[in-house]
Amino acid sequence: MNTPDSFSALRYHEYGNPVEVLKLEKTSLPPCGKGEVIIQLQASALHPSDIGLINGSYGALRDLPAVGGREGVGTVYSVGEGVDEKLIGRPVSCPFSVGSWQEFTKESAEQLILLPALVPFDQLALSLLNPMTAWRLLNDFEYLKPGDFIVQNAGNSAVGLSVIQFAAKLGVRCISLVRSESAREKLLSFSKTEVLLDQDDAVEKISSLTKGKKCVMALNSVGGKSALRLARCLSRGGVHVTFGAMDGEPIRFPTRNLIFDDIRFVGFWLDRWKESRELNDIRKSIESVLQPLALMEIRHPVDSIFNLNEFEQAFSRNNESRLGKILFARDKESFKQPKDSTD
Repeated sequence: MNTPDSFSALRYHEYGNPVEVLKLEKTSLPPCGKGEVIIQLQASALHPSDIGLINGSYGALRDLPAVGGREGVGTVYSVGEGVDEKLIGRPVSCPFSVGSWQEFTKESAEQLILLPALVPFDQLALSLLNPMTAWRLLNDFEYLKPGDFIVQNAGNSAVGLSVIQFAAKLGVRCISLVRSESAREKLLSFSKTEVLLDQDDAVEKISSLTKGKKCVMALNSVGGKSALRLARCLSRGGVHVTFGAMDGEPIRFPTRNLIFDDIRFVGFWLDRWKESRELNDIRKSIESVLQPLALMEIRHPVDSIFNLNEFEQAFSRNNESRLGKILFARDKESFKQPKDSTD
């Protein structure tokens, strides 16, 4: 048998609070057909967008019932007719559309995204979605030069951590805003970077830090008053990119900055970017974020790892202050205790 008889999956049959609607259920797959592979999931991430999918607030929803999770890493378990058996055991990305919170899934061999073989599973499970967003933010909206300043809010988020590391590789100086002193201390322990509290005096501090030049780009994933602060930190002709909205507070459009500073306000959604690109373009972008990971030039902090049947504890921990992601694992005992845990 090249297809498992049955296996566990975290599924939801209606939209709502993840802890209330998720159920650990037994499911199965059709036999592995010609040109297909079966993937055994090893580790998968818990992202804010996963919660949005489950509670029905995300930009594009899955048909119900659905398996939770968007990102994960697996190994090729078996191959169908016409597929090279040398693929068996190779680490691959979980297909984004099928759900990563399950023990097995299936994919066309032609669509496989191969991942670096020597990188630990906990890093590979976080290697694409947030790093890809960070990479595109830094490369699609402004021609950044060494010595340029950029500013971001939620600098301690997963995207924010990737932005800090990729910006450093580009020679770009990244200033991060965070909401609390404890978050500031955790971020400083992770990286030697500029971190300020997300308060009104941050604008003056950034002007001083940049010797009056201000920033050529602002990356906003918070919204509300924080988004307006970022606009005031931009130099003339700068670009303000919104890719998240944790704060739903309405804001007054900053007309003054538009008129007198000629700043641009744009948005970014990785899913939409992928829809508009050919597979080869997506693969090239993937290579850009995987190469520094394989060379150990960047890292993705992990807070805690849970088995699928511990999903309630995982969501509880996800709601607490931390630096690093929550992961689900096929067998958490096979993973070493994360070094980045803030417990």
